[in-house]
Amino acid sequence: MAYQLFYWNGIQGRGEFVRLALEEAGADYVDVVRHEQPGMGTDAMLEILDHGLNSTTAFAPPFLKDGDILVSHVANILFYLSPKLGLVPSGDKLRYTANGLQLTITDFVSEVHDTHHPISTGLYYEDQKAEAKARSTAFIDERIPKYLGYFERALQQNPSGSRHIVGSELSYVDLSLFQVIEGLCYAFPNAMKGYQDRYAALADLHTAVRERPRIAAYLASPRRLAFNEDGIFRYYSELDAGN
Repeated sequence: MAYQLFYWNGIQGRGEFVRLALEEAGADYVDVVRHEQPGMGTDAMLEILDHGLNSTTAFAPPFLKDGDILVSHVANILFYLSPKLGLVPSGDKLRYTANGLQLTITDFVSEVHDTHHPISTGLYYEDQKAEAKARSTAFIDERIPKYLGYFERALQQNPSGSRHIVGSELSYVDLSLFQVIEGLCYAFPNAMKGYQDRYAALADLHTAVRERPRIAAYLASPRRLAFNEDGIFRYYSELDAGN
């Protein structure tokens, strides 16, 4: 039975971290909300959000349905899927290391979101532009170097000596870091200019993921939604460095 992924239509958002893992593994999955057949679409997602599934609830998408199992939250979904998809090293030590890295990515993505919605998600960006500018300036100056510096060190300190961040083979964390770099380059092109020189290991990882056959095919397909100003990574020129 195909995995069923539930996430808002029209945006990459947090759902993209799960999509990349499913695509790399060549897994059989359905992006439920993007289909309007009976039992699919937004109504199917709202039904689960309102009423749960087999006594299991989810606060918000993304969530994944695997038979009668419902798993929510990106890091938790990837922790569940990765052994099934062959995208995590074997053994508890490295599996928990990967989960810790993914949870740090979760924190980072939350801070990305807050650059354009620093006061409230209930307000439009236009209602908090001055605060967004202040938040973005601090994010660019302090938080991007903090997080990317950490991931760069983790890559360099991987005892396997590979270009991957945990273990010697590709993991879901590598895929998520690829998405983070893609999103930052879209949202903050000036701030990210020349990042390859500052974070050479991350840049190498980004290139390696992009060149993987299934990922390359996915990125060139209509399944890969474009970045836009409704998702987490948004480009507002006034929030970028030097503007």
